[in-house]
Amino acid sequence: MERDPLAPRASPAAPPASGAAAASPGSRGAGGEPSRAYANYVLAALVAVAALNIVDRHLFGLLIEPIKQELGLSDTWMGLLAGFAFAVFYTVCGLPVARWADRGVRRSIIAIGLFLWSGMTALCGLSQNVLQLALARIGVGIGEAAGAPPSHSLVCDYFPPERRASALAITSMGGSLGLILALLGGGFLAERYGWRAAFVAAGLPGLGLALLVRLTVREPVRGRFDAPRARVPQASTREALRFLFGLRAYRHLIAAGSLHSFAGIGAASWNAVFLMRVHGMSVAQAGTRLALLNASFAALGITLWGFAVDRLAARDLRWYQWLPALGTAAALPFLLGFLLWPDPALAMLFLAPASLFAGAWVGPGHAMHQGLARPELRATSSALALLIMNLIGLGLGPTAVGFLNELLLPRFGAEAVRYSLLLVAVASLWGAAHNLLAARTLRQDLGAKDRPGP
Repeated sequence: MERDPLAPRASPAAPPASGAAAASPGSRGAGGEPSRAYANYVLAALVAVAALNIVDRHLFGLLIEPIKQELGLSDTWMGLLAGFAFAVFYTVCGLPVARWADRGVRRSIIAIGLFLWSGMTALCGLSQNVLQLALARIGVGIGEAAGAPPSHSLVCDYFPPERRASALAITSMGGSLGLILALLGGGFLAERYGWRAAFVAAGLPGLGLALLVRLTVREPVRGRFDAPRARVPQASTREALRFLFGLRAYRHLIAAGSLHSFAGIGAASWNAVFLMRVHGMSVAQAGTRLALLNASFAALGITLWGFAVDRLAARDLRWYQWLPALGTAAALPFLLGFLLWPDPALAMLFLAPASLFAGAWVGPGHAMHQGLARPELRATSSALALLIMNLIGLGLGPTAVGFLNELLLPRFGAEAVRYSLLLVAVASLWGAAHNLLAARTLRQDLGAKDRPGP
């Protein structure tokens, strides 16, 4: 009889996870383990969580122009609200929430965070001044800290290593789906009902999804697909940091992800402004075009490269870093075409292949954050990576573009945003260099988690 790939590998018996919800019919396979169908249901729920995470995060970028006009703010202020007001609290809260997730019930942590960030997104639409808007953005950042790290950890206990990059790529694809929803729905609502209505409409669905996650997602046995290990005491935060940052591949992996995020999130926050200022599009026109030619192709690329790297890595594990470097190199010429071509119709066509290739780092990156970590450190590993990546990507990316816009404004006028985005895009090549450096020690560092130690 063929072995179910979701069945646990031989390991000492483990007690059921505390706080686990009662399983629904069909959610368990032979031996009480989750069935493949139920694992796929959990993956779909986490895709929905990731989608709302990005809707609530990136809707702000689409609405920069109408918010700026109503509240009378500068590009630098809008960059700070899009970047640091969110990113600092998101990253600062990420590590303690991840340590909680490495000890507690991950599905409940996700549900609490989702409820908080969705409510604070709705409050963005009720803000009457810059202080209220900044406080609401801070609340969104605090809530979203409970999204990705516990989700990535859960995926690793529902899917075996040989399917992990593709499963994590599908989870990450939820972010691109969320960006599509933010661009299409946000543009439509903002043009007809105003930017405030768009924020309220984006926040409300997450309140119901939080309840669904809490009631239907079951907590799996932690580390059930990993090689048997002697039971060890829970590592302290200092021990966790020493182990993870002691891996050269992990350090280069974080540097690569940070630079890719800096370029990608900086662009995602200001692409709509670029289309409005340089090509004269309305908020709805910019949102629709970015949804169809940017976010949808990014979602496709993240998924395809996730499946591709799982196949390639069966031959050589270094493909987990070679593929992101190749994808970055392939994306850059198309990105230059999008930013420099004068005809908006042709410029938008360059954006599709740029988005397809640019997402090649996402699935392999998240897979290696998990693959390099011990089972009891996986949420921590993800949070550490996201802490640094998001301070640089979410924090500095949008802020840098806003600052450069004002710096270049006297010389280039409305087209300053074009050259700001060009300067930020160069960071992706630097990130690709770190991917290649990570590949040099990846195979050795992947074995470190199976050696004795805290």
